Amino acid sequence: MSDLFNKLLIIRTPGVGPVRYANLVQNCGSVAGAVDFLQPGSELRDTVMREMDLAMSKGVHYICDDDVRYPVGLKRIKNHPPILTVRGNLDVLQRSMVAIVGTRHATATGMGFVADLAEEFAKNNTCVVSGMAIGTDTAAHRGALRASNGSTIAVLAGGVDYVWPLENESLYWDIVARGAIISEMPVGFVPVATNFIQRNRWVAGLADKLILGEADLKSGSMATARFAIDFGRDVWAIPSHPADSRGLGPNSLIRSGDAKLCMGVSDFFISNKKDKTQKKITEKNDSEFNLIDALGTIPVSESVLTDIVKKSISEIKRELVILELQGLVRKVDGGYVRA
Repeated sequence: MSDLFNKLLIIRTPGVGPVRYANLVQNCGSVAGAVDFLQPGSELRDTVMREMDLAMSKGVHYICDDDVRYPVGLKRIKNHPPILTVRGNLDVLQRSMVAIVGTRHATATGMGFVADLAEEFAKNNTCVVSGMAIGTDTAAHRGALRASNGSTIAVLAGGVDYVWPLENESLYWDIVARGAIISEMPVGFVPVATNFIQRNRWVAGLADKLILGEADLKSGSMATARFAIDFGRDVWAIPSHPADSRGLGPNSLIRSGDAKLCMGVSDFFISNKKDKTQKKITEKNDSEFNLIDALGTIPVSESVLTDIVKKSISEIKRELVILELQGLVRKVDGGYVRA
């Protein structure tokens, strides 16, 4: 019986998480001893065997915390996942990492700023870590992939083969090709709400530093930043307008001194390039301006736009047609972007 199979039997036992896993192995003297203590039944053994077969068929790797390829930053975290599933390039797990997180409802300006930061980190051999959500996470991943040698890691709340959100399917495969998708959950696992909090913890734990973009005060991104602070990571926050709820998160961390003020690439790298200025768009119709403001270089779907702009799908479709005819937006795979 393989050591990996035994480890999976322990961690896949109902009621066993990273804490109990570590205690069982320590108290029983070994992984095999812990399995003997738990006495897993044939049903669990069959489930683990099927999972391993599925992982093999999908090119998914298991990385245990005693493997030299296990991410150093994550291993330093108390009660870290004893086993990670990884889909993609295992080599990126050994790179220096920066986490970039923020709201799903980011502005075009915010996403552009984040994408530029991520690209510069990637050019400097730093792997960009995020959670593959729409908005800020997507901008971070896409920005990193703009660099010719860029790599990025997406940490998922579900199995590494479970693509979510569906709008990011093309991004998912780009990350598999150039970086890595990782999770602590079994292959094929569909996430529930509580898994995302733990996912945020691992995002913070992986990276040497964390940069917070636009984020509401009570949000998953703020929770990730708090984890990073607790872990003693170097935390930076991108300021935003105080009247915008998306600015409350980063602004509060800067004011409290828990995060450093992030003004751009020059905070991290020497560059002769001037900061890019956002092109001003003036529209006769205020509602059209709001719609354009929600768009940037990252494709946004109609369903997501309805949530951001707070309009019906029919209104969104009508305005998009007008803006497309005016040459202000264009339709691409996954949604719309500014032209």
